[in-house]
Amino acid sequence: MAKSAKSPKKSAAKTSGIRSTIGAGGRGSTASTRSAAETETVITAGTGPTDLETRQRILSAARTVFLRKGTAGARMQEIADEADVNPALLHYYFRSKERLSEAVFQQIAARLFPALIQVLGGDLSLDEKIQRVVAIYLEILSTNPFLPGYLIAELHHHPERAAQLIAAAAGGPPTRVAQPVLSRLREQIDDRVRDGTMRPIAPEQLVVNLISLCVFPFAARVMLGVVLGIDDAEFTRMIERRKVDLPKFISAALRT
Repeated sequence: MAKSAKSPKKSAAKTSGIRSTIGAGGRGSTASTRSAAETETVITAGTGPTDLETRQRILSAARTVFLRKGTAGARMQEIADEADVNPALLHYYFRSKERLSEAVFQQIAARLFPALIQVLGGDLSLDEKIQRVVAIYLEILSTNPFLPGYLIAELHHHPERAAQLIAAAAGGPPTRVAQPVLSRLREQIDDRVRDGTMRPIAPEQLVVNLISLCVFPFAARVMLGVVLGIDDAEFTRMIERRKVDLPKFISAALRT
């Protein structure tokens, strides 16, 4: 009995992008036999729909594996299996696990920090800013529950990425991004303090308290499950309640 053919879609996914490399260097030639400059040219040259879709599939799979195991514990073969692509494609698009990790890190950073910068630096009232940040962060972390642990581990092993994280998210150096946000918050806090409706607090402390109270339940999820005796469904319900309770708690703590 003849073996059934592989799905055309799956076959295309596993070979997309490699043909141009083989065609350019002859049969059996791969990107690994090229110089770094030539390989970089080949990798960045593909901009068609298939190239972009395959690259995004690899990034999505790598993100899943990195969040689950961290970059140190992840293997390229495991990422290829998750993406259902040929392992050679990972090297074709990203050249190494380190570069793939950097791409995933920047992608996560772009989702995590822009909302914080835009909301806190905007013209909403302080109470509205607290509500918005809590809602946005708890929603992002609910769909990416292992994200805090991943970021903490990555920044511990690669502290130089802290500056990259904020720069990639906000489009500029961290100090240039943070100062306008903190200045705007300081103005609003000072106005409320003068009105007698708020306790004095440094804007840096407000931001740290706000982010910490959003992130901690996810960073300590396993511990909370053991201590509080809650399963995943109960944890999800707790986070939904927290979206309502946490802004009220923070605003009440700041009032005189």
